[in-house]
Amino acid sequence: MTRRILAVAACLLAAACSRGGEQAYQGYVEGEFVYVASQMAGRLDELPVERGSWVRPGDGLFVLEHALEAQGVDKAKADLLHDQNTLNDLKKGLRPEEIDQLLARIDQTQSQLALNKLEMERRKRLLATGAVAKEEYDQAVNAFITSQGQLADLKAQLATGKLGSRVDQILAAKAQVDSAKASLDQAQWYLDQKIQSSPLDAQVFDLLHYKGEWVQAGSPVVKLLPPANVKVRFFIPEADLGKIKLGQKVAVHCDGCPSSFAGSVSFIYPQAEYTPPVIYSQDFRAKLIFMVEARFDPDTAKLLKPGQPVDVIPGGGA
Repeated sequence: MTRRILAVAACLLAAACSRGGEQAYQGYVEGEFVYVASQMAGRLDELPVERGSWVRPGDGLFVLEHALEAQGVDKAKADLLHDQNTLNDLKKGLRPEEIDQLLARIDQTQSQLALNKLEMERRKRLLATGAVAKEEYDQAVNAFITSQGQLADLKAQLATGKLGSRVDQILAAKAQVDSAKASLDQAQWYLDQKIQSSPLDAQVFDLLHYKGEWVQAGSPVVKLLPPANVKVRFFIPEADLGKIKLGQKVAVHCDGCPSSFAGSVSFIYPQAEYTPPVIYSQDFRAKLIFMVEARFDPDTAKLLKPGQPVDVIPGGGA
């Protein structure tokens, strides 16, 4: 039970509050504030907003020193680029220049093979006439077989070179790329914590730190008040509780306001603000009050100020 509630209870219980002949209940404007903080500590370098100004989602609120975090992002980007290039290289196989070298060696070996075949066949004919020894023919056969083997080996190298690296090497490189991406995301998160922007459409209600101050991790720097978080709390006696329904229209009047504001009941507290200590006699029941909340459309909410006293008429017109 708050002092504010007790202060208005006497008027409510006596049912003497009225406005223009209609039953009116006293209340006040309440704001649910959004405190914007960083999870990182640092010196407050930039504070581009002012009290009372309006910001939209994405507008800058404050910047903490972040040279180290920016360097971390740059390093993470470089590591990711290196790992990605390594993976791409493994998938490609040999470079075009290396493929050209193999093709040239294959052509050379094919020419040598053809020459060795001719020499082998010549010596075979000479062996039949007894013009050469058996050893010379065997040497020609051996040279021909050697050339065949060299050609087959070079063709196998070419086929392998056109393929990527082994599957396990590619998978390892891909895992390294994924790890680098995670490191970049982490580094970017640390940097984003130092550069805070507005998460919603709101008014800058207060500034809790100033440029040049050291801000502890988790310490709010800017206090925002979104129009959707502005509401009116008013209090009704137990005898009138049955007259109030969720969604019911209300008219809110304030001192000096040219006209009333239209809203609707959004919440009715499920228990009384004041409970008698013993039994619910008729006299005690008259002391029970219930708190009710009403909300407004954003344009109307912008005209109301937290702490502002108001009179609320259920079902009243604006």
